[in-house]
Amino acid sequence: MFRPVAALIILVLTGATALADTRLKRLDTGDDGRGWEAVGRLDIDGRGFCTGALIAPNLVLTAAHCLYDKSTGDRVDHARIDFLAGWRNGRASAYRKIRRAVAHPDYVYEAAVSADRVRNDVALLELFHPIQNTQVVPFLTDERPHKGQEIGIVSYARDRSEAPSLQEICDVVARQQGVLVMSCDVDFGASGAPIFSFTSGQPRVVSVVSAMAQVEGRKVSLGTQLTQPLHDLMGALDAGEGYFQSDAPQMSATGERRDIGAKFAKPGGS
Repeated sequence: MFRPVAALIILVLTGATALADTRLKRLDTGDDGRGWEAVGRLDIDGRGFCTGALIAPNLVLTAAHCLYDKSTGDRVDHARIDFLAGWRNGRASAYRKIRRAVAHPDYVYEAAVSADRVRNDVALLELFHPIQNTQVVPFLTDERPHKGQEIGIVSYARDRSEAPSLQEICDVVARQQGVLVMSCDVDFGASGAPIFSFTSGQPRVVSVVSAMAQVEGRKVSLGTQLTQPLHDLMGALDAGEGYFQSDAPQMSATGERRDIGAKFAKPGGS
């Protein structure tokens, strides 16, 4: 029997380790990373980073808590967030600024740790310019996976911030109160990383990483059941929401991305 999700989340910072179902494979070369270029690193105001995934030419899916400053609890101006698609060893397949960003309407950053906080921990970022690079193909999304289903994850994290890593086989341990408990191997910085199902023969995003936890001495990851939250986020964008203080992101005079030295971010906080 697994303990309630709320109890799992409290253990996010235990730092315990356990064997995952398969080892992480670092995607260091172009051949290794082929097909995964739509996963990118989100550099956040020079203070940290998360992982995000392109699900349309102009939309990046990630965790809602990545949009907040951990030290103050304030919302980060999304004009100070950069999406680096396919970031690998100092280069990206595409660099983009953020035009709008919406967190799930029921997500409350200051709320007590609970299943509510995890299952609503999802956000959509609208890019200022769509990515139309034929090497960066957006991922489709799919229905929530069932318990025991094999899934995979591509993420950036501590000690692997310069190239993504793939864990091709992990599984859904449980579904509790709208939260997925998964055996996928995550670490600090993997917040917002896409969880993939392969049942259709191609990778489809079915969740994003919200936190890491521990159950019966084994490290697990926690994420939202994506279908309804994603529908809500699309509705918010369609309603014109997501602007921050101005109608356009702040860009340099040349339109180039800023050089940001990223620090490590926790799966439970950006």
